[in-house]
Amino acid sequence: MTATVFNPLQIHLLQMFALDKRQSGLEELKDVLYRHYSKRMEERLDDLWESGELDQKRLDEINAMDLHQLK
Repeated sequence: MTATVFNPLQIHLLQMFALDKRQSGLEELKDVLYRHYSKRMEERLDDLWESGELDQKRLDEINAMDLHQLK
């Protein structure tokens, strides 16, 4: 059996959320994380668009790809 080694971030989150055992606490956390990473992704996409690295042609190419095959 292999032991799982947690990084400092994981340990901190486990300790922080060990106190809230409600299902609604989990849903709230998921919502906060979703909004946080969505905002970061939106900002990064805006940066790529403004720099010219991302444009409509590239979006069309990505749309035509089978993203499930990417690894």
